[in-house]
Amino acid sequence: MIGTGILKGMAVTLRNFAGSYFEKDRLITVQYPEERNPLPENYRNFPILIYDTDDAEAGLRCVACKICEKECPPQCIYIIKSDDKKPDYMGKPQFYPKVFDIDISVCMSCQICVEVCPFEAIKMDKDFELSKRERFDALLFRKEELSKSNEYYHRIHPVEAAAVDANLAAAAAAAEAKKKAPAPPTPPRGSTSAPGEAPPATTKS
Repeated sequence: MIGTGILKGMAVTLRNFAGSYFEKDRLITVQYPEERNPLPENYRNFPILIYDTDDAEAGLRCVACKICEKECPPQCIYIIKSDDKKPDYMGKPQFYPKVFDIDISVCMSCQICVEVCPFEAIKMDKDFELSKRERFDALLFRKEELSKSNEYYHRIHPVEAAAVDANLAAAAAAAEAKKKAPAPPTPPRGSTSAPGEAPPATTKS
């Protein structure tokens, strides 16, 4: 019948209109900024750098490998690698980014930098209130502005952050176990057999 679709659509509108007076889930208007809808777990906006412990410099996970800079589609990441190494929060000497800038006026929040990072050092923030009066320098975020603690990461992405911590702990435990494992016995000098294999039998002429 002609007009059935319009009647169905108007019925949905009327049901939502009437329900908005009784069901909170049907309330559409939010009195922002006094009222805010909670953001979902997988919401993402712009990248941030994660650091462990309380020291943003020593605890920074980034080692300036520049993979994110190379893979970034709009080329909004700029990194200068350090010439020296500094001990990280575990005491291991690591390279670090002398400069790490992200131009958020160009960033398209694709999350490719997060996916290619082998050190779980770059993640996506949920902060969307970043409007500025200036167009250029104010939207260029430096390393100091990008650095966020692991506790902050747990607050904005609790499920994801817990999984990342578990993976990092498992990798550290595997590396420690490999370090403590006994070295394989070395073959006798002049032997062509692989370690752990019996030397080839000799025949008498």
